[in-house]
Amino acid sequence: MVSVLGLLRDAGTDVWIAGGWGVDALVGEQTREHCDLDLLHRGEQEPAVLAALFAAGFTESLDLRPVRFVLDAPDGRQLDLHPLVFAPDGSALQASHDPEHPFAYPAACFTAGTVGGAAVPCISAAQQDHFHQGYEPTARDRLDMAHLRRVFGIRTHF
Repeated sequence: MVSVLGLLRDAGTDVWIAGGWGVDALVGEQTREHCDLDLLHRGEQEPAVLAALFAAGFTESLDLRPVRFVLDAPDGRQLDLHPLVFAPDGSALQASHDPEHPFAYPAACFTAGTVGGAAVPCISAAQQDHFHQGYEPTARDRLDMAHLRRVFGIRTHF
């Protein structure tokens, strides 16, 4: 996972970890197994993101643009990529399947955490909590939110 981040950094792109690895980055340790790596990226940098990942052997397995798309590596790693459109104030929007309600990212939600002792860009605990609302949580979701409560003392809705 850190190697993918390095590859994208070397390509001059900006990405942020979300999802389960994002929670682990915030708490500073891997808390569970992950089936994929959720990455947010600047939409205008998508050609560079794709060029770097295709050169590393990734292939596209799912295209749900403009909301998200998935790339797979020959070794089984999977990336779930989410394009963002940034505003001048540093906030961003991600398209949703309901065009009237895009996903909003306030500027303050872009932060950093650690994975394997390395500093990594990720989204904040508050934003993680926000995105874990409005649906029936899985066991993984409950575990992730428990870790955010433990480390950050925040109140989550489950």
